[in-house]
Amino acid sequence: MTTQLPQSSESYWLESTNIPRFPELNEDIDVEIAIIGGGITGITTAYVLAKEGFNVALIDGDTLMNGTTGHTTAKISAQHGIFYDELIQHFGEEKARLYYDANMEGLNLIKSIIQEHQIQCDFISEEAILYTQSEDGLKKVEKEMEAYEKLNIPGEIIYKTSLPFDIKAAITMKNQAQFHPVNYLKVLVDELKKLGVQIFENTTAQEVSDADGRAKVILRNGHSVTCDYAISCTHFPFHDEGFYFARMYYERSYVIGLLPEKMIDSGMYLSVDSPTRSVRYTPYKGQKLLLISGDHHKPGQGPPPLTHYENLKTFAENAFGIKQIVYKWSAQDLSTLDKVPYIGFLTNTNSRVLVATGFRKWGMAHSAISALIFKDLILHGKSKYEHLYTPSRFVSDPSIKRLIQANIDVAKHLVKGKFEKPEKTPEDLKNDEGAVVVYKGKRAGAYRDQNGNLHIVDTTCTHLGCELEWNNGERTWDCPCHGSRFTIDGDVVEGPANKPLKKLHE
Repeated sequence: MTTQLPQSSESYWLESTNIPRFPELNEDIDVEIAIIGGGITGITTAYVLAKEGFNVALIDGDTLMNGTTGHTTAKISAQHGIFYDELIQHFGEEKARLYYDANMEGLNLIKSIIQEHQIQCDFISEEAILYTQSEDGLKKVEKEMEAYEKLNIPGEIIYKTSLPFDIKAAITMKNQAQFHPVNYLKVLVDELKKLGVQIFENTTAQEVSDADGRAKVILRNGHSVTCDYAISCTHFPFHDEGFYFARMYYERSYVIGLLPEKMIDSGMYLSVDSPTRSVRYTPYKGQKLLLISGDHHKPGQGPPPLTHYENLKTFAENAFGIKQIVYKWSAQDLSTLDKVPYIGFLTNTNSRVLVATGFRKWGMAHSAISALIFKDLILHGKSKYEHLYTPSRFVSDPSIKRLIQANIDVAKHLVKGKFEKPEKTPEDLKNDEGAVVVYKGKRAGAYRDQNGNLHIVDTTCTHLGCELEWNNGERTWDCPCHGSRFTIDGDVVEGPANKPLKKLHE
């Protein structure tokens, strides 16, 4: 019997999770530090700075933990694919080791918070394991092991794992971890309330202006937050003073959670070969739930998103066997040109606005180290990690090559979208179907919901004018140029766009 995918996308971390709700900010306020973004980076930063005695406000444009934090695979790890050999080539051994140290310090901060508050969040120490089934991958694993040895990173090459299939080789990284991020953050939110942090949801920040040497965060609803420091912990910086849209690129990836016929005993796995496959387990109702992810691509590009879920299902059926697929969800991740996140002052001339972004697919440990870097920069004016992560850096190789590639791709899709001639009209759509259509003689985006109601929007992205494509996996309109996403009614789901689409049909 063929195993069916769940009809709707739902993250295990968010399912039936009683997250407290907070009001919208409907007045002007004055605080020492305003933190924009209610994911793991924003909440952890608010906690660390409030513990230092700062008067903090935490603001989210949607609801807490509902973005990438609630749609992660939740590995807390310094092993980020085949990466340390590349780091050494582009940054040198000293900074490559610093990258490992930063991620381990972030992991240890999360661990210490869990221990201090006795948080029940399925925190489990595990080895992170890169594996390959190919000769080409074997060479990459051996090269990466040489980098581990140069940097004194604890790890080893192994030739057998608890995966139910043969491998050529694998490289382990010791003392990594996994956890339930939302159960962890719920306790931190309770601690924020005890520390006097003001928390606001459904409050969208649009820009930052100067206010007599301080910062003023302008909100979409017309109110503002005046502060000594504004910290952007949103996925994409809400105030793009440093041309971040041209220095980062989005990738979308997919996750299925299933009850398998064959389960791994331990370890968090990531394949070296393409297409990438990530495998780990999590406790689930007295059993183990297997989380399998991968199939990344740029938003608005490639085959329909449902195809990627099917690819993961096929891999799971062949490798593990499937009793039941319980969850499926997807996430969108930003990568910088050199793959190292931007953490620090927004620009080298702006000492009032700080930013953390571009975590690639490795936001858990980086969220915690971001909080520590912010604390050091605000309290002491410096951090031992600031030169590695500074947003003002530009590593000529590979940044120039990736900058050119990314912007050629943007130009291609900008032109392509303008000349596309849709074949469908809104009347052609079945229930629960969306498509680019011709509406009143022009290109538009239409979705007919399960009750037969039409939702029609202008498909021109409000960021820089690229034409959006329909995402049939998440039922959103996605930008193939810079990754902005919008709901069926045009509201912004993810930036860099910060203005909704024009509705064409009520």
